Amino acid sequence: MSDNDGRQTLDVEFGPGVVGIGVGVSGLLFLLDPVVGVVAAGGVEVRPVALSGVALACALCLGAVVFLRRGRRLFGIAHAIFGVAWSGIAVGTVLRRGTVIVAAVLLVVVGSGFLVAQAREWY
Repeated sequence: MSDNDGRQTLDVEFGPGVVGIGVGVSGLLFLLDPVVGVVAAGGVEVRPVALSGVALACALCLGAVVFLRRGRRLFGIAHAIFGVAWSGIAVGTVLRRGTVIVAAVLLVVVGSGFLVAQAREWY
């Protein structure tokens, strides 16, 4: 996009931009894990890859709110499905509950099927 002077301008909306930054932070934490090792977070030692999962879950849940408020139903539902699933994986890992992790994976499978069915209605 260019303005009246012919210069290039960046047109980024706030909500989706924040979601993208959250996903980017998640990816950066994932990549930093082998380099950094264990870090202290709130008095607890944790690996950056674990923080990566939490950051991704937060970004996806925020994305659900952003897209649903904008009327982008399918995108909002997709973000909600995967945000809840990533939250389940993080919580299940922390609590050492395999059933929570399995339920999160099943949510991804069923949610993906739902999204494919909904996307077919568009075309």
